[in-house]
Amino acid sequence: MPGTVPNPIYLARHAETVFNKARRMQGNEAHTPLTRDGIAQAEAMGAALARYFAASQVPVPALWASPAGRALQTAAIVAEHLQIPFFDIRIDRRLREIEVGRWTGRDYAEIIATEGEILDEEHHLFRMPIPDGEHYADIAARLGDWLAEADDAPALVVSHGITARVLRGLMSGGRVFHGVPIAADVPQGTVIRIAGGAEQPIHLGAGTAGPRAA
Repeated sequence: MPGTVPNPIYLARHAETVFNKARRMQGNEAHTPLTRDGIAQAEAMGAALARYFAASQVPVPALWASPAGRALQTAAIVAEHLQIPFFDIRIDRRLREIEVGRWTGRDYAEIIATEGEILDEEHHLFRMPIPDGEHYADIAARLGDWLAEADDAPALVVSHGITARVLRGLMSGGRVFHGVPIAADVPQGTVIRIAGGAEQPIHLGAGTAGPRAA
């Protein structure tokens, strides 16, 4: 059963990066900055959230982010719209993207040419196992730890495509893939409110969907 966190989590997928545009695997180590389109997507996310919190008269929650540069750059722009100091962003490694082992930094076409098809097109997810990488169950375990530590407090989270899908799966359900409930894909720059096992889109991003945009 998905979790039913009583207070909402606002889950944002980071904006487009130079690696996304070049169709390269990002991983978590290299800094992959936002493109100009990505900066525009992050600005749109921040503006949409500012409008939402003002209209609903809901206090702006604590802002959490993956330590990856692309997530922090997105979070910094969102934070300015919400008048949150950058230094108040809570950076947590449990919110990082899936670890992709020896695929890190490589061109998708090159990986496929040397190792075969790496995507499950039906689910829009990486096939398992990833060489030297991380399993979806590993992501679910670290996100479960983060949810327990967050202690049901409202939170705004800037994370990644696959990580966000696993977190949404834990909180609101999704198709089970390799034993883990994983929610449907959404484009980069999307923000979804999750509470009580239900999802509400706050802003639909203008970026790309799919694992290649993680």
